[in-house]
Amino acid sequence: MNYKHIVLKDEFHIEKLYTIHYFEYMNTFSFRGESHNFWEFLYVDKGAVEITADKTTHRLEKGDIVFHQPNEFHKVTADGKIAPNLIVVSFECKSPNMDFFQKKLLKLDETERNILGLIISEAKETFEGRLDNPYQEEMIVKPSAPFGSLQIIQLSLEHFLIHMFRRYHAASAFTQHSSTKFLRTTKQLGDQNTFIKVTNYLEAHLGEKLTIEKICKDNVIGRSQLQKIFQEQSGLGIIEYFSKMKIETSKRMMRTEHLNFTQISEKLGYSSIHYFSRQFKKITGMTPSEYISSIKALSDKE
Repeated sequence: MNYKHIVLKDEFHIEKLYTIHYFEYMNTFSFRGESHNFWEFLYVDKGAVEITADKTTHRLEKGDIVFHQPNEFHKVTADGKIAPNLIVVSFECKSPNMDFFQKKLLKLDETERNILGLIISEAKETFEGRLDNPYQEEMIVKPSAPFGSLQIIQLSLEHFLIHMFRRYHAASAFTQHSSTKFLRTTKQLGDQNTFIKVTNYLEAHLGEKLTIEKICKDNVIGRSQLQKIFQEQSGLGIIEYFSKMKIETSKRMMRTEHLNFTQISEKLGYSSIHYFSRQFKKITGMTPSEYISSIKALSDKE
């Protein structure tokens, strides 16, 4: 056999990584702006913000992403209503295909959101410190970072860019056909719809003390099936997911509403402020007081 090789081509090649951030800001947050000689994108995970790119201002809501090209001045401000959660990633990529992202405001699909979630998860395991420090000028790799973690981040970012480029760049039959690889089976779609239905139910009952039995009865689903779907979709059991949802809601309330910790714990159905505080620290690693102090400190610095 006379084998011939194929030279692999990088359509996008991430050469350097500068920052990966996941910010949870107050609803009064404002960043005065900056410019730098590398790419950056900002994704709104929750809430809404106004961004300025050079002299143009846009409003971004949950699911929106904006790319800032090298040396483009940019700033961001919360809308004063909903406390925003933002993902900011900055990197160097000299691939000509990056021209596509110049001055682009786009919306992520589910595949892209999942890739971005993987990047954030991997970054937490890879780098020292917290991902919400906007003044961190250098990311330090942990001695205990998992094998190949930097490469996973690099490949995931490149996958992220390729997927967005494919989805937005052309409406050709080939592009549409190639996208079908991401379609789910009927069962997977059914499981996802069940997951969405139950999470909406949980959100509507955040102020209650739910049991698995009640969740199953109200949603007409078996216990084992429900647990299996939540493990597959979120990596968590249903009650653990509900507990985390409550804590995430409490964090948004701290950053948006003028309520004390006792009022928040009562609104979310906790039996006492002490139990709420224990659950909060178990899930976030901080007490409610430590969390709000850290968020306010970041906002004051801005």
